[in-house]
Amino acid sequence: MTEPTFTDIRGKQYETVDSRVRRFRDDHPTGDISTQILVDDDTRVLMKAEITIDEKRVATGTAEEIRGSSNINQTSAVENCETSAVGRALGFAGYDAAGSIASADEVSRAIDQQQSTSFPPSQPGPSQAESPGRKPGREVLPA
Repeated sequence: MTEPTFTDIRGKQYETVDSRVRRFRDDHPTGDISTQILVDDDTRVLMKAEITIDEKRVATGTAEEIRGSSNINQTSAVENCETSAVGRALGFAGYDAAGSIASADEVSRAIDQQQSTSFPPSQPGPSQAESPGRKPGREVLPA
């Protein structure tokens, strides 16, 4: 029996995709992990992974990556997307030893992407700042 491999990300344990794959292969030597590219264009990649055991589909997972949105997606968006879809499908199939559908690989990439993307600060307009009952730290969205 293969023991799961975990990575600590911000104090929470996540299982890696390769750990999920190894455990699945040990448990189901004739099981199948298949992937399909749903969209592959200049902007994004969208993939679906299916987990099959005894010729029955037991889980699916999807993932989307935006080309150029991170260092890895500049050169390997398809591979990155496939890994995420497989990790999610295996998580749905019960290979989530840390209790999370998201894998360590997926969470780590999401954090890296958030840190490399700059968002403009939100500036409330005069009517928002002067609204009676407005609580500090809460943005009032226009209706």
